[in-house]
Amino acid sequence: MNIGEASERSGLPSKTIRYYEDIGLIRPDRGGNGYRDYAASDVHKLRFLQRSRGLGFSVEECRQLLALYEDKNRESADVKGIAEAKLSEIDRKIRELTELRRTLEHLVHACHGNDRPDCPILEELSDSAT
Repeated sequence: MNIGEASERSGLPSKTIRYYEDIGLIRPDRGGNGYRDYAASDVHKLRFLQRSRGLGFSVEECRQLLALYEDKNRESADVKGIAEAKLSEIDRKIRELTELRRTLEHLVHACHGNDRPDCPILEELSDSAT
């Protein structure tokens, strides 16, 4: 199938599919005319990559997961290790975002939001910048 059909079946834009090919995540066959010829297995890999990226895995983590998926002698512990590391990273980001939210919420509540020039938000930003 051509890239347009692979795009439709996988739900990924053609540009993303070309990028994944450029970085070696997928390797479609080439027809006699030089055009890409995607097989059902390529579409399956593209969907795998789409779901993996949707869960926040980086391109390199996707490369590792895809290699493990294709390795019939893999150990599930290897897959779990990658997923656990991602989960820890997500938890760290949630903690950071929660703290950012608390700080910003405090500043918003401290600001009167009236016609006067004094503003705790700007004062805090000014103090943090120095």
